[in-house]
Amino acid sequence: MDKIKLFILDDHQMLIDGLKALLVNEKQYDIIGEATKAKTALELIIKNLPDIVLTDINMPEMDGIQFTRALLEKHPKVKVIALSMFGEKSTISEMLDAGVSGYILKNTGKKELTDALQKVAGGGMFFSDEVAAEMMKAMSQRGQLKAEEIKVHLTEREKEIIKLIAKEYSNARIGETLFISERTVETHRKNIFRKTGTKTVVGLIKYVIENKLSD
Repeated sequence: MDKIKLFILDDHQMLIDGLKALLVNEKQYDIIGEATKAKTALELIIKNLPDIVLTDINMPEMDGIQFTRALLEKHPKVKVIALSMFGEKSTISEMLDAGVSGYILKNTGKKELTDALQKVAGGGMFFSDEVAAEMMKAMSQRGQLKAEEIKVHLTEREKEIIKLIAKEYSNARIGETLFISERTVETHRKNIFRKTGTKTVVGLIKYVIENKLSD
């Protein structure tokens, strides 16, 4: 089986070394490059395309958002996982808009890191528990808004399902988790996408972040 080729970008060498240490015994991964500057990373990636790039967000000269857009414009098949110290709603939204396939925090452990890599390598998306919690915070805060400010009414059950959709649970798994039938989940899912005017998981997550968070 082919190894998953990784590239790590972070303006702190210590973080790069830490990620490499976490993966040193994981034989399915091949770290083909690293960089502490985004522009350098783009130059190196052109020479040897990775399957997944782990990138910092807050960097001088070119940040992770700009880097991701520049990278995916030239190499749309490369997957990007954002690394952040923060679970800030604005950053999550901007990185999603830039095209990332995953978003994890830098305090993540080995299991979550490898889970994220496997999920993204398989064509899925992965969000750390902290990021998912930030999204759910959006849902709870939404209930505090004045009636005239609420554009969409989502039931408590629909909010529960959105949380599981964000974790890429299948309809069957959502049903098992919530003790409801798969057909009921499908009905809820259709209603959620209809109410929010979205068609994809990414679109739904962006909607939650951009329209339901109130500072």
